[in-house]
Amino acid sequence: MATANKISSLGRRIYRFAASVSGVIALLIMLWGCTANDFNAGAIAWKTYSNSRYGFEFPYPSNWTSLAASENGDGIAFISPQDNSVEIRGWASHQLLNDRESVKKIKSNFQTAQGVSGVLIVEVDQLVGSMTLTLTQSQVKYYWQGRSKSQYFQDYYRLFYYIAQQYRISKS
Repeated sequence: MATANKISSLGRRIYRFAASVSGVIALLIMLWGCTANDFNAGAIAWKTYSNSRYGFEFPYPSNWTSLAASENGDGIAFISPQDNSVEIRGWASHQLLNDRESVKKIKSNFQTAQGVSGVLIVEVDQLVGSMTLTLTQSQVKYYWQGRSKSQYFQDYYRLFYYIAQQYRISKS
């Protein structure tokens, strides 16, 4: 019985070690994708989406397809021609008084090329990876997001980051 417990304990330790090593490997793959130097913005033909209702714009690859614009004119989404699960979207909304009071303030950690500070959050779970930019100016909250399946997120990270940097708000 003592031998069985030792073997069981050894098995648990091996399993935990393997699980931690696989987690480290996954993290290293993600970090490698984040620093890959194969992204060249100049090699991509770009178009610019402009939103007249909220006064924001961002570039997107010219071969991406737009989904139907929202009826209220708050934003749009584009999907990749290679994989329709890869999308970028931008939208905005008027900030409600309750939102300003109840939302936990997250410190700015990102600045666009225009010089507007905001919050950039990268989340990767088992299914989806996303990069979400949130900017607040006056009474408006601006959002931009890039999403893909988790296993391909590293391939799109630099593209998403570049677009987030180029997001612009009209100065009013």
